[in-house]
Amino acid sequence: MSRIHFAVCLVFILISCSVLAEDSQLTVGVAETDITPPQGFPMAGYYHERLADGVVDPLKARAIVFRSGETSAAMVVCDLIGIATDLSREVRRLASGKTGIPSSHIVIAATHSHTAPDYMKELYLYLGQQEQQKLRANYIERLISQTVESIVQANDNLQPSTMKAGVAMQSMPVSFNRRFVMRDGSVKTWQNLKNPNVVRPAGPIDPEIGLLAIQDSDSGKLRGVFSNFALHLDTVGGTKWSADYPFFIEQTLRQALGADVVSLFGTGCCGDINHSDPSTPVRNKADFIGESLGGTIHGALTELTPVESTELVVESQVVHLPLEDATYAEVQQSMQILKTARSGVKVDFFEHVTAYKKLMLDQFLHQEPHANTIDHITWGLSRSLAGIGETLPVEVTVIAIGRDVAFVCLPGEVFVDLGLAIKQASPFRTTFVVELSNAVETIYIPHRAAYAGGSYEVTNSALQPGGGEVIVETAVTLLRKAASEME
Repeated sequence: MSRIHFAVCLVFILISCSVLAEDSQLTVGVAETDITPPQGFPMAGYYHERLADGVVDPLKARAIVFRSGETSAAMVVCDLIGIATDLSREVRRLASGKTGIPSSHIVIAATHSHTAPDYMKELYLYLGQQEQQKLRANYIERLISQTVESIVQANDNLQPSTMKAGVAMQSMPVSFNRRFVMRDGSVKTWQNLKNPNVVRPAGPIDPEIGLLAIQDSDSGKLRGVFSNFALHLDTVGGTKWSADYPFFIEQTLRQALGADVVSLFGTGCCGDINHSDPSTPVRNKADFIGESLGGTIHGALTELTPVESTELVVESQVVHLPLEDATYAEVQQSMQILKTARSGVKVDFFEHVTAYKKLMLDQFLHQEPHANTIDHITWGLSRSLAGIGETLPVEVTVIAIGRDVAFVCLPGEVFVDLGLAIKQASPFRTTFVVELSNAVETIYIPHRAAYAGGSYEVTNSALQPGGGEVIVETAVTLLRKAASEME
């Protein structure tokens, strides 16, 4: 080989290596958009209609996009009570078309704010091109487009980035297991330790705050912070829009780090975790919780460990979870209970919850439902899942970066023990477990033991026992698969 030929080959190899390194470099984009509904739109969280009459703080969709080589993934967290399967499918379809990110690599999650819109019936009408109030139809169109836009903007904002990850321990008590073992062996939700029949909490809490800090590679400027904590969002109440305590996390971080830092909050597994301290009648407020968590997060940022690898792996699997039954007799009884409740007559709370759930299940289980569902319920209406049959198809998704970071995205409101089990089994150094992702129609996802104890969360689960364990097994399998694919 001549010296000239050798030199040309060497240059070609160096250029190829440079291009390969550039292609595999991790780029990250973050963005946020406003999804605050107008006044007069229905509010979520309870079993009666209430219309919003103002704004405490704005509701947002906050997105993060990762790209490494040919692989890309996106997660957008919305200040909503849950993500209807209809909304997830529509947003993912549109966002994939605009960004090229595969729809199976896109996760739409909810923070679970109870002062967010009750949008599912209006989405159902909108997608079916059925008649509805113009104000409501306009908001549904905006909710879809702004959620998609957050992903598009994050994708457009992709920049070479460095990341640091780790966990901080929340020492100030702000989260408490809300289920209690009673002296008769039953389990009851929402008790006070002054009750002589309370023995102990029925489960643990998860005090860890998972953290991921995203910095610009060139300037070192902090662009975003993803935090993950297991605590139910129901601390505001009233009839004004509010993102609940994550808003105060954002404000605390922006005051300390700059007004343009994007604070993304993913709700951890908190199906049985509340903000009410059972040792006192005083309830923690949104500002106290958010500022306390924000202070812990800010104090821990300098202690995070760099994420060394830029390899990105996404794994997703659909699991079919067996649904409870909804017989003709149960549906007829449920319609009567809801009719009585709407007339203003007080009905037993657990009977009300069960009636609502049975009518939701009726449309899922039966090609020809026993009731005209839209006449009786608002949230839980679904075009995607109507007549789906005896099992509910839901996705479990893992987004992994090197061997350092993994996001595990689960449907429904998941019990804390299940999230802890996933973290314990994860082969990744930092594992974020984000509930209420891509589907809310499971409602609560308890573990098997909870079904024996009963109470609210079991009453308000659409699933037969065992669904939670299936989700844990699937998540751990995907985590191990992702880890095995890392170089």
